Amino acid sequence: MSSSDIIKAPIAEEMKKFEPFFRASVKSPVSLLDIIIHYILRRKGKQMRPMFVFLSARLNGEINDSTFTAAAMIELLHTATLVHDDIVDDAYERRGFFSINALWKNKIAVLVGDFLLSKGLLLAVSKKEYELLEIVSEAVKEMSEGELLQIEKARRLNVSEEIYFDIIRKKTAALIAACCACGAKSVKADDAAIAQMKLFGEYVGMAFQLKDDLFDYQKNNFTGKPSGNDIKEKKLTLPLIHVLNKVDKSDRLYMINVVKNHNKNKKKVNSVIEMVMQNGGMEYASKIMFEFKEKALAILQGFPDNQARKSLTELVNYTVNRDK
Repeated sequence: MSSSDIIKAPIAEEMKKFEPFFRASVKSPVSLLDIIIHYILRRKGKQMRPMFVFLSARLNGEINDSTFTAAAMIELLHTATLVHDDIVDDAYERRGFFSINALWKNKIAVLVGDFLLSKGLLLAVSKKEYELLEIVSEAVKEMSEGELLQIEKARRLNVSEEIYFDIIRKKTAALIAACCACGAKSVKADDAAIAQMKLFGEYVGMAFQLKDDLFDYQKNNFTGKPSGNDIKEKKLTLPLIHVLNKVDKSDRLYMINVVKNHNKNKKKVNSVIEMVMQNGGMEYASKIMFEFKEKALAILQGFPDNQARKSLTELVNYTVNRDK
């Protein structure tokens, strides 16, 4: 049995039923919109977020209609934020496919994102799932704040570790935390269990983002060199922040100058990547990533030892061991 099969085993039936349920929740009589939605559904990823919702529900009780509503809401709002992110980042690709803004331009992409966002809100209202709506809306608010905080700090390049953790907690971890809280809430788990599941999701999300940040410094399969994309986009991530706080003043000024003024110069970007690697930036970020992983697994130990707990353990391990 592969890792993916083990993770999905206790929720295989539900994940199969979720696909048509989700399709029905995004239908529109506007043919242009329907074509774009069909394109979005064709390029969906691993569906990790619905998996977190269903597994968190199964860990705490029996999956029901509320769980399906929670998973669809999360997926609708998450997809909306991805469409909007691609516009903000001027990104023309996502998961090897053209982005919506690349194919249909920004104006249409903004409206598609708005449509998905409203569909998520309306789904919750139509099912009278106001508590789930509150959890998910709070996550979307935090994601927006995280992105804006990152943009604000990128201008001045004055990111401390504390600010970095605040950014990734809001930008990435908040949505995974909402998945786990919604899953538990959908099966009427008590407040203490919901709070623990939310914290579990937050720790997994922090580890997930740290893994993404490490990829920037690792050789990729196509070029055999690190991509350095975060540096090119003036994003200060933990490997770089750690080294900036460690090196002497002249090296620090050089590295900040490259990120600020020469971030399109491949040679100079590579020299910063080299300095990060030589000064233990990757080892430090890996250590923190594994600490978040262990905190997440420790929370799981407080829940019943069932198949869902085994799957969530596998999902946490996958988060830090994945190769893309």
